[in-house]
Amino acid sequence: MRHEITLIVNGVAERVSVPARRLLSDCLRQDLGLTGTHVGCEHGVCGCCTVLLDGEPVRSCLTFAVTVDGRQITTVEGLAGPGGMSPVQRAFAECHGLQCGFCTPGFLCTVTALLRDNPAPTDEEVVEGISGNLCRCTGYQNIVKSVHRAAELIAEEEGR
Repeated sequence: MRHEITLIVNGVAERVSVPARRLLSDCLRQDLGLTGTHVGCEHGVCGCCTVLLDGEPVRSCLTFAVTVDGRQITTVEGLAGPGGMSPVQRAFAECHGLQCGFCTPGFLCTVTALLRDNPAPTDEEVVEGISGNLCRCTGYQNIVKSVHRAAELIAEEEGR
């Protein structure tokens, strides 16, 4: 049995027909063609599939699409604004906060929410904030630097 649902993805209402057990990650990738959301462990451990659901980070590989009918979803594709990359995206590029890039979409979504809630985190708060996302390439130093740089860029944009 299929269910008709409407997802507000990156500001656009998307009507899709999905089986009851379709994961949000699969809906985004297969039904909507938004392949920026990566699927790693499929157990919610690695954080690669993290998206923002009503502004909060969630594991899309653990979320059934039918449970988010009518809700706001932001994927990595939706982080950029009309002027180009978001401050978080720019900081990750500038500070080399990525290597292979597989984990990067999840980190970008997680850090976007982290900096919204805590615009000037300490190193310890950054480490805690990203602790649910795994990276097998970088060693995390440049990711932490990227978060701090993103905080600076956001503060500059907001005139702080």
